[in-house]
Amino acid sequence: MATYLIGDVQGCYQELQQLLEHINYDPAQDRLGFAGDLVNRGPQSLEVLRFIKSLTDPIIVLGNHDIYCLMLGYNAVSYDGEHSLHAIFEAPDKEALLAWLRQQPLYHRDDTLGYVLTHAGILPGWTLATLQQEADAVSAQLAGPHYMELLQQLVGDQPACWNAQLKGIERLRFTVNVLTRMRFVDHNHCLLLNEKGPLSHANENTLPWFEQVNPADIDHYQWVFGHWAALEGKTQRPGFHAIDTGCVWGKQLTALRMEDLRRFSVAA
Repeated sequence: MATYLIGDVQGCYQELQQLLEHINYDPAQDRLGFAGDLVNRGPQSLEVLRFIKSLTDPIIVLGNHDIYCLMLGYNAVSYDGEHSLHAIFEAPDKEALLAWLRQQPLYHRDDTLGYVLTHAGILPGWTLATLQQEADAVSAQLAGPHYMELLQQLVGDQPACWNAQLKGIERLRFTVNVLTRMRFVDHNHCLLLNEKGPLSHANENTLPWFEQVNPADIDHYQWVFGHWAALEGKTQRPGFHAIDTGCVWGKQLTALRMEDLRRFSVAA
């Protein structure tokens, strides 16, 4: 039995199936996990959602594109013109797919294998207890009867800095931005959400989040995340594993086997 965590699929259904063939995936023995961004940009988001929903006990964390899918699907935001999510919204099982998607968490922790999975990362200065508390608050709202109130107010980059006194939608929005959109932070661990690109873009005021995390705060777990394709799967820091390798941008789709931290990839 093996556990494979797969980077951002983003609607790349054919590559996902090729990757599963490459790892000799056995649904009777193996467990699959996904680092968020299941959908959007790629050509077959509907097929990806249906496939992952059909799996037995998959590990899933939501990414920013998954949340955007929920916003559009529930008409919490509008978008004019064509986009890669139309097939989901026109499908007969649209409501079931969206309801299933909003039941998914924003983080996953496995104490047996010793890893934590989020789409983007953990805010430097947060402990695992803080992560669990804040992520669970978002998940409860998203899965509950008042999910529209959350989806209608999630768009925005503010607040950019953590404050334990934050309340309501500001606290929820900050948590969602940390867990699904963060890449770089400043010296005060405030989010720099408009900063993207590879590690070479870092400077004295623009710091990769994973270089600022104190290992003691996350109890020496392996940290697995997607979202940052420009890293090309490399963090240059032991214990932090980037698995978005840019399949939707014509590069690769990657799986990380958690028992031995071996990587498997297929070309886009």
